Amino acid sequence: MAIRRMMKLALAALFTSSVLGAEPVFNSKRDKTPNTKRAKLLSKARSLNNNNNNYYNGVNLADYEIKFTKCQFVKSFDDEMAADEDASSVLATRRFVIFRMCPSDNCSSCNYGYGEYVVDLETYLEFAVEYVQEEQKEMCNACAENCAVYYDDNANDAYDANGYGNRGLVYYDCSSCSGDCAAIEAMEEMGYQEATEYLECQQIYNYNGNELYAGPMCSNDGEQIKIGVFADQYCSVHTNNNIKDYLGQDDNGNNIQLSYGLMKKLYSSNCISCIEDNGNNNNGQYNGYANEPNEFCENLYESAAKCESAHNFNNGYSNYANYANQAAQENVVCNFISSLSSGTYDETGEIRVGASSSSSSSTASTTGAQKFFLTVFILGTVGLAVYAAMLHQQITKGAGSDAQLSSQGGTIA
Repeated sequence: MAIRRMMKLALAALFTSSVLGAEPVFNSKRDKTPNTKRAKLLSKARSLNNNNNNYYNGVNLADYEIKFTKCQFVKSFDDEMAADEDASSVLATRRFVIFRMCPSDNCSSCNYGYGEYVVDLETYLEFAVEYVQEEQKEMCNACAENCAVYYDDNANDAYDANGYGNRGLVYYDCSSCSGDCAAIEAMEEMGYQEATEYLECQQIYNYNGNELYAGPMCSNDGEQIKIGVFADQYCSVHTNNNIKDYLGQDDNGNNIQLSYGLMKKLYSSNCISCIEDNGNNNNGQYNGYANEPNEFCENLYESAAKCESAHNFNNGYSNYANYANQAAQENVVCNFISSLSSGTYDETGEIRVGASSSSSSSTASTTGAQKFFLTVFILGTVGLAVYAAMLHQQITKGAGSDAQLSSQGGTIA
């Protein structure tokens, strides 16, 4: 077991530090100002990429929909944790989300002509939560303003005259939205707290020097995002504690429960349209106006490392001369995404060295064959780490300064 643990530490340091070390791409939780920095970078990137015609160097994002694929932990060596005498581990847990940009007419299957992307969980949550919160707000406003017309038999003429110009009635079901919005409004009174309030690692317990923290994490199968309880301020060391045991009671004496109503939309199997709902296009071209991409898709696309050519994504970044970096590093990105998807890491984020013994009669000694294959595995991992280091170097160059960002078109990886 000690040998296996040492191997995991070595592999984590070799493999993940080179791939994940680029802070602008995969932001560490300890970066206290990622949103401000990212907003400045993205504002410049959008002005360079958009060219005022809804196209991002040939990519019309409005033709695509976003589909969540997986959430995955990855543990890697961390200098700050290694220097912290109170830290229980030298491995920091980083979290990633894999998503796809699927053609809007084929999002359910999404098996051709799509792009695959990876972004740190914090970035994904930042943009996705803002989007679903705004969507929920618009739904309830539209429901309150328009559904009275829907239920008023005497208002049929007014409804018919307004027709599909009333987008509140087009996009939202009046038979259910009133109840849904009433439940949302009463959620706090009923003793529920929205899980999205714990998107940043924060302390939830402190007694006699024992501290616990809550923050977002991936489920064991990677298909969900939930709020977990951690033993450290970085939300790296997961515990088996349940957060509901630390939420206390509200002013009415009700035990506070977490509601995942909003968060479930972040990892739903349903696709999210990239069309900006401005009331003019009605999910299609209307009166000669082309669809516009929404800000959620723009931000997420610009922030992610991209694997496009391998899936025949039309007009991807790697097809353009000023994105030579993307073309050169795309195989590395694709391989990294594949490693996240294929089980290279277990549910805790550690690299899988080998399965546990299948028989109680197995001994602790290592056979010659095991040593051979283990050596091959380690050498292969080191080679992959060296190759992946190119990604680290190129990405860090792209985040060095505003001038560098401009010269690379505001993209990453």
